[in-house]
Amino acid sequence: MNLIDDLQQKQLCNDQHAHHHTMPIRLGVTDLSFHRVTAAVVAQVMRRMGKQVELSYALHEANFNRLKLGQIDLLCSAWLPHSHGVYRQEVETQAATRELGLHYEPYALWGVPDYVPEDAVSRIEDLLKPEVKQRMRPIIQGIGEGAGITRFSKNIMAQYGLAAAGYQFRTGTQADCVAAFESAVSVRDWVIVPLWHPQFLHHQYGIRDLQDSKGLLGGKDKAVLLARERELAINFSPTQIQVLDSIVLSNQIVAELDYAVNRQGMTEDEAAANWLEANPSHLTTWLAPLLNPSNVTSQEVTL
Repeated sequence: MNLIDDLQQKQLCNDQHAHHHTMPIRLGVTDLSFHRVTAAVVAQVMRRMGKQVELSYALHEANFNRLKLGQIDLLCSAWLPHSHGVYRQEVETQAATRELGLHYEPYALWGVPDYVPEDAVSRIEDLLKPEVKQRMRPIIQGIGEGAGITRFSKNIMAQYGLAAAGYQFRTGTQADCVAAFESAVSVRDWVIVPLWHPQFLHHQYGIRDLQDSKGLLGGKDKAVLLARERELAINFSPTQIQVLDSIVLSNQIVAELDYAVNRQGMTEDEAAANWLEANPSHLTTWLAPLLNPSNVTSQEVTL
């Protein structure tokens, strides 16, 4: 952490000239645990750059609407282009936006526990087989309205004829989705779980993706920090923007952070701080633009 300490020394020398906005950075976070832990990491990096960060939480569509209306400066995390592309287009009718970093590469899936035989259930169409319908729990418990997986799942129900076959898709909270899956697994029932990567259940259970021959689940997205261009330029120097664009995590890292919160009782900030402490090379890599003497000016160094 010597490089980081050096930067913090520079902050003491340069603080009065530092490029910072007196108002706190308003970071809007989609209100699910894996979005919250990702945002906690991003917020810690911003604070290392001398920023005050105000986090607020809303569900998917509402969060993008807040970005559109200028009620938040940045959104964590936007899944583009598939899951949240339609919401970004709506924001762009009012404000130019910019993608920063690569937090992870999420994708939606329909899965079954790996004890369900693959020769019986490997594709979504297999759910229509009489012998599978007999075994499978008919309730497919999803998460909230507005999530990509929810939109995709409703389409799957119709396009594959699952509703007509007696299956029911229900929306709810992430906790509802997890509880339905775990209650089935506890008695080794066959069950369908509409899920995504990264998600902490993958840490604990073997879950097999079902093939989606109709391609209704979308492709692999990029999860990014989405900023309003105008506010980004006001709040951050060009070098600080490079730092935000350098933040790279992965499905595995975010699932690990999500597990720490959901199963180990940590707060999002604790999980983020512990992970950053255990993985200092990530922070050094992200902060590299500020560590490069040719980039550092008295206006830009706030570490």
